[in-house]
Amino acid sequence: MVKNSNSSVDFMLPLKRATGGDIRLPFTTSSADKKLKSAATSGSGDIAMGGGGSVELKGNGEIDEDLHSRQLAVYGRETMRRLFASNVLVSGMQGLGAEIAKNLVLAGVKSVTLHDVGNVELWDLSSNFVFSEEDIGKNRAVASLQKLQELNNAVTISTLTNELTKEQLSDFQAVVFTDISLDNAIDFDDYCHKHQPPIAFIKCEVRGLFGNVFCDFGPQFTVLDVDGEDPHTGIIASISNDNPALVACIDDERLEFQDGDLVLFSEVHGMTELNDGKPRRVKTARPHSFTIEEDTTNYTAHAKGGIVTQVKEPKILNFKLLKEALKDPGDFLLSDFSKFDRPPLLHLAFQALDRFRVELGRFPISGLEEDAQKLIHIATHINNSLSDGRLEEIDHRLLRYFAFGSRAVLNPMAAMFGGIVGQEVVKACSGKFHPLHQFFYFDSIESLPTEPLDRNELKPLNSRYDAQISVFGSRLQKKLGDANAFVVGSGALGCEFLKNLALMGVCCGDGGKLTITDDDVIEKSNLSRQFLFRDWNIGQAKSTVAASAASLINPRLRIEALQNRANPESESVFNDDFWENSSVVINALDNVTARLYIDQRCLYFQKPLLESGTLGAKCNTQMVIPHLTENYGASRDPPEKQAPMCTVHSFPHNIDHCLTWARSEFEGLLEKTPAEVNAYLNNPSEYISSMTKAGDAQARDTLERVLHCLDNERCKTFQDCITWARLRFEDYFANRVKQLTYTFPEDAVTSSGAPFWSAPKRFPRPLQFSVDDPSYIHYAMAASILRAETFGIPIPDWAKSPKSLAEGVDKVIVPDFQPRKDVKIETDEKATSLSNASIDDSAVINDLIRKLEMCREKLPPGYKMNPIQFEKDDDTNYHMDLIASLANMRARNYSIPEVDKLKAKFIAGRIIPAIATSTAMATGLVCLELYKVLNGGHKLEDYRNTFANLALPLFSIAEPVPAKVIKHQDMSWTVWDRWILKDNPTLRELLQWLQNKGLNPYSISYGSCLIYNTMFPRHKDRMDRKLVDLVRDVAKAELPPYRCHFDVVVACEDDEDNDIDIPQISVYFR
Repeated sequence: MVKNSNSSVDFMLPLKRATGGDIRLPFTTSSADKKLKSAATSGSGDIAMGGGGSVELKGNGEIDEDLHSRQLAVYGRETMRRLFASNVLVSGMQGLGAEIAKNLVLAGVKSVTLHDVGNVELWDLSSNFVFSEEDIGKNRAVASLQKLQELNNAVTISTLTNELTKEQLSDFQAVVFTDISLDNAIDFDDYCHKHQPPIAFIKCEVRGLFGNVFCDFGPQFTVLDVDGEDPHTGIIASISNDNPALVACIDDERLEFQDGDLVLFSEVHGMTELNDGKPRRVKTARPHSFTIEEDTTNYTAHAKGGIVTQVKEPKILNFKLLKEALKDPGDFLLSDFSKFDRPPLLHLAFQALDRFRVELGRFPISGLEEDAQKLIHIATHINNSLSDGRLEEIDHRLLRYFAFGSRAVLNPMAAMFGGIVGQEVVKACSGKFHPLHQFFYFDSIESLPTEPLDRNELKPLNSRYDAQISVFGSRLQKKLGDANAFVVGSGALGCEFLKNLALMGVCCGDGGKLTITDDDVIEKSNLSRQFLFRDWNIGQAKSTVAASAASLINPRLRIEALQNRANPESESVFNDDFWENSSVVINALDNVTARLYIDQRCLYFQKPLLESGTLGAKCNTQMVIPHLTENYGASRDPPEKQAPMCTVHSFPHNIDHCLTWARSEFEGLLEKTPAEVNAYLNNPSEYISSMTKAGDAQARDTLERVLHCLDNERCKTFQDCITWARLRFEDYFANRVKQLTYTFPEDAVTSSGAPFWSAPKRFPRPLQFSVDDPSYIHYAMAASILRAETFGIPIPDWAKSPKSLAEGVDKVIVPDFQPRKDVKIETDEKATSLSNASIDDSAVINDLIRKLEMCREKLPPGYKMNPIQFEKDDDTNYHMDLIASLANMRARNYSIPEVDKLKAKFIAGRIIPAIATSTAMATGLVCLELYKVLNGGHKLEDYRNTFANLALPLFSIAEPVPAKVIKHQDMSWTVWDRWILKDNPTLRELLQWLQNKGLNPYSISYGSCLIYNTMFPRHKDRMDRKLVDLVRDVAKAELPPYRCHFDVVVACEDDEDNDIDIPQISVYFR
């Protein structure tokens, strides 16, 4: 999520970190790499280096993985290195140019050159977050430089303020134009297309509620990875001796192969001819099988196992020149299928606008009918001159809206297109993801007010919102200013939202207020995409820093920052008055639990909720509108599939299983057990009492771990820690495997006679520790250092020397191991615990307690341990070193491909991939819906939900799902309705009130407590009691002073004894 800062932006910032380091690129013939190798230092003019934002490369040329972990999870190292070597030009520094430049600077290209020949106007403040009123009259590029530089001091940012020449474009790998005439664009594109290597050319515009993008990456552009997804894999169950051969895979997971995919076979037993490293083409792909174009009739019969892995193929794209594409645009990329005929009309409209500007030297004036008719006339003339692609009908109403708003660059449109175009530049520079090919058009005229706008409402008021007023009118601007908005979360989404709201003027009026809350603090990894934060803000509260930075964007913003987590525990802060006074709620959250809670609050208080989320290059938005749409919780994604416990602990077959096990062991050894030790030592009698009372296998296991920690595994010196690490290795990677393969030998069979070690199970082999293997020494180093931390043992300098540590390991005496016959190993995939219950658990527990007490008597006074809480984002703390080592050693046991520490961090740290571009796009789309929400009066068909994947690119925009309507007699209601009963009623009055509605109530409950039920005769004695007294006395409810009502759930039937789902009933007692 994006974060924010209260930094001053009016002075040059010192260089915070080293930024040197050569970048070596792998040899490739892709056009992306060719351009990188010819990169030159960009343009002339002012150059800034400095600032307090993110840093790309460490001094040794390595990527700073602490900083860029979320972006690395999307792009990978090679793409990041290509970005770090790319020079980009952004021409036109109004709102759209600023958004594109921001996303590129955060992404970490080598340099960004800002170009603009115009000066800042008051009009620009509607959409450009880097401008303030003090910048009016300054050159736009120069005024943008310093604030953009703050975002990332590793990116060289320079400016050009004169008219561009074609020759200057040769300094760049990609050039972006946001405000250029078609004639100049055609001229520049022709130069870029024919340049060797080609220069990626992008032309984009935002005109009011309309926008477009055109991409030309040259005659032959290589896409190295079309979607960014990991290659699909399958575990083979059988392969037939046929032509073509049928490959069947285990049915644990659905295969994702498609016809035409290339796949590689490995680890196939029997039919080893397929293990030759030659890719095969998939045919007839089905959920759990496919065929290959190969005759296996005479191959050796398949015996068992094998892995099949997708081979990702590069794709060559041929781009047309702009002058050719204007005449023959081909297929447009659709975003909203309800507007399938819109792109050809907008293709015509933007050409007409260009001609209007050339002829009149200005934009059409908002509200001036004469100008709108002039543009319509030009569009009609262009259309009539077409031989191919002529439109049969031109929508004059749409072109009228287009003309009136054409001068305005609206912030939500700039944010949305800034995300799209920023991602296209990344594609051009890296070859990662499929480019837009070639035109994309979009409009959001549904965002306009439903009532007609008078021309006088569109006139400028000499305010920073004049551009927005020229589209929506002054009445809506006042509604925006007087709104009471609640933004939940101030991470990446939250910071983008604050920027957008400040520029739009939301909550900036005398009657407005914006409340933002987030209980988190700023971390280093936030800085690469949460653009309101700086490195000196690390450790500070996100919401406070974000609010301060948003106030710098628009000093009129009336904002309050809170550090409360929005959940049931904070309802004294976010009480009834708070919710009832809110105009709109905007979620900027990163977890489903919090989203569901906010959804329920909005449902209860009937408040609009604007929901969004991102995952790498993907984003989605959902509008939750009272009485119109379903709520967020009405539909759920299926729960993520969890690997069975026995698979993770004994039968892993992929690296995810190994990493899940490794993190579990890390937390058990270094956090949970030391915490249990401290709990025991802090209050022995209470701890022993609770364990005795539990008396189960889990209590027995816990006591055993505590006893081991304080007895035979207690460390007093660093050498003891090395010994512990070495013996732990032997236990994990040798002894347990020997026991497993003793219990289940390689030729073992199941009760049905099938091989026990059949797919997906992998037969393991024990490891032999060697001081000559650097990975084993690295494990021992991480394990012994962290073990020493838990015991408070000083870590000697030599501990981080592999040679010295190896000498310490050589001193360890490793006892021999003999497998036992009586060991039970869990194989049931439904088992939820590995602890084996025993009839004598309590006797064992008593014996353990006796031994534990004897141990405690030998401990020095005040003895305690130091539990270690896992922290994934500090590469110096050895946490991920240990987890990656444990996982890779286990993978080695089972012949599973190992991973590096970064990949391990993504999986074990459960890192959510995140990039600035998809975040910007999501918030732009949401804010286009915010216009509708705050204006009011819009119908269901006016709202839009979106799913987008910038990698493909794919845009799927559709109306929200309507709320389900329940009908009874002449009444109807939805999930949004809440029935309210005031004046502190009695039970009898509530029952009568419902009976008057034709309903027969038979049960009333408060929470889990039954207040009334017709089956209990004694409940009739409660009829004349106040409901509030029953809730207090029977349900023991504590109703705080700020609460003036409570809610009851009533079960009702109709006269035919059919259950009727009625809304929740709120009873007001104050």
